[in-house]
Amino acid sequence: MNIRKQLHVVSTGKQPDRVLINIMREIHPYISALHVREKSKTAKELVCLMEQLTKAGVPLRKLIVNDRVDVAICSGTRGVQLAHHSLDLSLVKTAFPDLTIGCSIHSVTEAIDSEQHGASYLLYGHVFSTSSKRGIEPKGLEKLNDVTSQTTLPVIAIGGIQPANVCDVMRAGASGIAVMSGILEAQSPLQSVIEYRNHLEVWDEAYI
Repeated sequence: MNIRKQLHVVSTGKQPDRVLINIMREIHPYISALHVREKSKTAKELVCLMEQLTKAGVPLRKLIVNDRVDVAICSGTRGVQLAHHSLDLSLVKTAFPDLTIGCSIHSVTEAIDSEQHGASYLLYGHVFSTSSKRGIEPKGLEKLNDVTSQTTLPVIAIGGIQPANVCDVMRAGASGIAVMSGILEAQSPLQSVIEYRNHLEVWDEAYI
């Protein structure tokens, strides 16, 4: 995978399984990873969702489970995304050294700490204003650049990212972007994901 132009999609937790599965059946060839972020689901329900996604053609190597290390291991997915409330990174890394482990971070200090304890990549945000973080000031491109300049890990930027600002985000040192409603709740998720992908390709050509 080209680490310079990753496109991650994060489930909203609001869509019925059948809707998410149908969308992913169409768009998975254009994305690098799907983060299954379904906080209200039980472990059994998450495993069932993983099975349905793979039956729909989504490769296990593109599936990342939010928070639930047990589900990631038992389902054989690509990895797990840890948040501040999740199991300690060092514990997970020690128990499952080959598991891809992403860490959600919000500062340079957290980025450095995550790298030192074995994270595979970082998810940083929110970069721009977004309806999912109403009333919380966005980090902005300058702080994104601060993070990317202080770690050797791939940094995936999230939060209010639109096709028009993809190149600005990448210019700030990100290795890719993560999108939720901008793709999954778009009138045409397929057209939307292609538009995001095209902007990443334009950036990559300019980078080279």
